[in-house]
Amino acid sequence: MEALRSKAVLEAVTDFDPAKLAGFSPAAVLTIRSLAVFRASEFQTLIYVGTGGGKLILFTLNPSSSPTTLSSSDHSFICSQTTPLEFLRTTTISNGVVESIHVLAEIGIVLVLSSGFLFMVDILLLLPSRKLGFAKEVNAISKRVMRSDSSISDPFGDGVVRAEFSRPGQTLLQKLGGGVRANGGAASKVSDLHRGGKSCFLAAAAGKRLVLIKLVLLSDTELDADYSGISIFWKEFQGVEGVKSISWIDDSIIVGTREGYILFSDVSGKGSVIFSLPESSSPLVSSLVRSSNVLLLVDNVGVICNALGHPVGGSLIFQYVPESVADMHPYVIVAKDGRFDLYKKKTSFCIQSISLAKGSVGPCIVATDDHGSAEIVVFCTTYKVFCYRKVSPEEQIKDMLRKKHYKETICLLEEFESEGDITRQMLSFVHAQLGFLLLFDLHFEDAIDHFLLSESMDPSEVFPFLMRDPNRWSHLVPRKRYWGLHPPPVPLEQVVDDRLMAMQRAMFLRKAGVDTAADEDYFMNPPSRADLLQSAIENFIRYLCICREKVLPPFVKEGVDSLLMYLYRALNRVHDMEKLASSQNNCVVEELEPLLDGSGHLRTLAFLYANKGMLSKALTIWRILARNYSSELWKDHASSVDSSSGLSLELRSGQRVAASEASKLLQESSDEMLVLEHVGWVADIDRECAIIVLTSEKRMNQLSPENVIAAIDPKKVEIQQRYLQWLIEEQESYDMQFHTLYALSLARSAIESVEMDSRPENHGLGNFSDVYASDVENKSVPIRERLQLFLEASDLYDPETVLKVVEGSELWLEKAILYRKMGLENLVLEILALKLEDYEAAEKYCAEIGRSDTYMQLLDMYLDPQDGKEPILKAAVHLLHNHGESLDPLQVLEKLSPAMPLQLASDTILRMLRARVHHHHQGQIVHNLSRAISLDSSLARLEERSRNVQINDESVCNSCHTRLGTKLFAMYPDDSIVCYKCYRRLGESTSARGRDFKQNPIFKAGWLVSR
Repeated sequence: MEALRSKAVLEAVTDFDPAKLAGFSPAAVLTIRSLAVFRASEFQTLIYVGTGGGKLILFTLNPSSSPTTLSSSDHSFICSQTTPLEFLRTTTISNGVVESIHVLAEIGIVLVLSSGFLFMVDILLLLPSRKLGFAKEVNAISKRVMRSDSSISDPFGDGVVRAEFSRPGQTLLQKLGGGVRANGGAASKVSDLHRGGKSCFLAAAAGKRLVLIKLVLLSDTELDADYSGISIFWKEFQGVEGVKSISWIDDSIIVGTREGYILFSDVSGKGSVIFSLPESSSPLVSSLVRSSNVLLLVDNVGVICNALGHPVGGSLIFQYVPESVADMHPYVIVAKDGRFDLYKKKTSFCIQSISLAKGSVGPCIVATDDHGSAEIVVFCTTYKVFCYRKVSPEEQIKDMLRKKHYKETICLLEEFESEGDITRQMLSFVHAQLGFLLLFDLHFEDAIDHFLLSESMDPSEVFPFLMRDPNRWSHLVPRKRYWGLHPPPVPLEQVVDDRLMAMQRAMFLRKAGVDTAADEDYFMNPPSRADLLQSAIENFIRYLCICREKVLPPFVKEGVDSLLMYLYRALNRVHDMEKLASSQNNCVVEELEPLLDGSGHLRTLAFLYANKGMLSKALTIWRILARNYSSELWKDHASSVDSSSGLSLELRSGQRVAASEASKLLQESSDEMLVLEHVGWVADIDRECAIIVLTSEKRMNQLSPENVIAAIDPKKVEIQQRYLQWLIEEQESYDMQFHTLYALSLARSAIESVEMDSRPENHGLGNFSDVYASDVENKSVPIRERLQLFLEASDLYDPETVLKVVEGSELWLEKAILYRKMGLENLVLEILALKLEDYEAAEKYCAEIGRSDTYMQLLDMYLDPQDGKEPILKAAVHLLHNHGESLDPLQVLEKLSPAMPLQLASDTILRMLRARVHHHHQGQIVHNLSRAISLDSSLARLEERSRNVQINDESVCNSCHTRLGTKLFAMYPDDSIVCYKCYRRLGESTSARGRDFKQNPIFKAGWLVSR
């Protein structure tokens, strides 16, 4: 992974000599030995400088140079608005070196380590310092860093506590029975008393001991000269000797000694070695506040560990062994020999290096705010202090963009986004700004990618690049200022021309020996203007297509779709133009109409008209296209067509496309006049499309059949027939006029087909005859079948009218059907038997009539065909053979001709006579059997009615169980007896035993069976 280009994360604010600014005498030597920074407010930062002579000096820094008030407890001050830095006050801590300074903002005091003791002073140095007598021989001290999302144990929860109080506290402990040293019970009571106050935890290395300190500021208490109201708790446990550096993270205390780094538990006090150090290494432990980690220094390598002592992430390799380390998330600052460097924690890259002095300047110290905000970084040498301010992410990005370091800007932007240092709104703003800069540098693909990443960018902001002002959407373009790094929007052609001219100027200057900051890729492979414009348009098409999926105001949607159509036309992407026009869109027809009409994209315009409901205009265009397809095809496809037949085929195909598109519109239209106006030319090109239009069920209101039939060209017989067929079969029309008209049309078509097939000259037409027949469907068999089926099925047409049309033709079967509808049986039999010679059909027709005289009529036709024809003896014999039994032999013999050979009819006549005798005998048998059954039934009935039953005093009704006595009673066939009252209730068909004689009758053997 390549290192990022060096960037300015910190910028200088001011530098000063503390001794001179504080007003010390030039003869007094003042050396800086410690440093602390506290950001009191957004505009005020306090800088504490500890000297080798035991003094603590306070300065206030106001980078914005605006007056503001800083308060602590009841003290306040106002900084000068003319200078960013001002000396505030100084105080003497001790006669020794001020080794470290810790600002405890939670309780409003500053803790100072000097000469092995801890001193407490207020933040503004208004009160005298106070020494904490319980801590002696202190080598190092650290404030506890705790994560907000973790459960941290209380190291003072075991009761092993020593407490030192101000006077109110001492009085309280004396009342509780203790002194300066309180037992566990007293400590718990004191803890209850201090509950609700603000507290701060610290860890100190004092000799071989580790001292944990808790400072508590009682609520609603103000500091006085004796620091009353601050309670101090501490506990000790055995540590190690020679501690040089210390850090308290969560529940772990990490100390650094000459031998290595050791981790102690703040609850149990047990320690474990993290790792050892080489003899030449000096330990240094630095807390990383924002991440709640710790940095352990091993020579020039910084190892980042968590609270458990486990390494996290990679190690930081510095260019030297640092003397001081500070945390400025997401960076680590190291300092030595008048130089300090910024390293990125994640990548371990050195981001910025600043050298303040050359040669030996003594110890260097770097400090930031202990809270981790680190907006101000203070760096000092032995005699001088330098103040730097962290450049905001916006300013860093702006600086990169100003230098046109686009790749570095993107990396920086991703870094800020992952760290949460930039808001979503600013992120969108930067993406848009970066997109405009890339656009003017002709990196169109990258520019559009950043436009799409911007959530706040409005699609109307790109409208000026696509259409010159003023235009329909000029008022929609927001006037966003951005950072003023790019010129105002102009049309794409001008953007490309201006940039190409600038590139040519840069190339000229470079040839003249002048170094210019220009894109090397363009110098190596200079693009052409046409390629650049095409790339620009293609990428803007991509942007607008994605914008179409977003929720936009109506006017912006109109601009997006209309300009998208402009761009499609610029690249002549006909398919995309038609797809956009035919789909749901917000195009403005008034804007696109002259453009598409003038460029000849009539198909797209027709689709657009149809989409907007302008069916009349759309159909007019399709009609024009169908009429002018020959010239268009000649221009577009002349090179690909080698023969007139090929051109004719292409012409017909193009016309069919126009007719098909028009039919799609007409299918849904309920405007009868519009449909009938355009269906004619559609039918001229494609009859099938015309039929679909007329029979469409997609429209809300169907067309008037009378008007449709009247509008159909009489020469277009097939269309008329198909429409009438649809009316009758699909719409179930019962109008006799339509049925008759359909029958007449089919009859005329059938007659024409028969006549055409009967002409001898049509047998040699070859391919033309085949094409014609397939086109108009004039084959005799299908037409006649349709006619015959309709004549058989329908009863609503006028048979006499149809008969007048077919009467002089050879459509004998159709005539037979019509005669049958009219009830003329003789004519039907004559056609079937004599004209068509379909003897089976004739016999079936006689069977349908069901009378025996019809067979005699048919036999008479066979024997006397008239018109000089010979008798059809074979058919007559067949008729007698199948149906002779139902004929009267005498009538048959009378009908037979004397000239008929006896051998043809002898067998048939003999069978007729035998069948006659057999039928007579069968009738006698049936008659006698019927008489016997009738007699047997009468006898059985008589027996049943003559049955006797004996009734005594014990006889009861089988239904109500009352005694019958002399009552009237009835007896059922199953021998059950009921009184007359129950008989009336039960009826004759159901007995008292529940038997229903209608459903379950009783069968008894009669006289014939018993014999």
